[in-house]
Amino acid sequence: MTTITFDTLQFVQTLTESGFEQKQAEGMAKALRKAQEETETATKRDLKELELVLKSEMQAMEYRMTIKLGAMMAGSIALIATIIKLMEHV
Repeated sequence: MTTITFDTLQFVQTLTESGFEQKQAEGMAKALRKAQEETETATKRDLKELELVLKSEMQAMEYRMTIKLGAMMAGSIALIATIIKLMEHV
């Protein structure tokens, strides 16, 4: 996953300008940074990469299913043809 950038200095400055004490603002910045590090956040780029992988896997699965269906149809036609030939000799 991609790391989201976070400007702790700007965050602390914004909080102190809003009336927080320096120590409180720094503590909040540290806590927020730690929470971000522990959280795995998917970005648009991550989701786009996943979409491409899933599309590729789906196409491969579709190809395999088409091959299997074709083989089953060919086997069914061969079985029916054999049954018809056997019935002609009866």
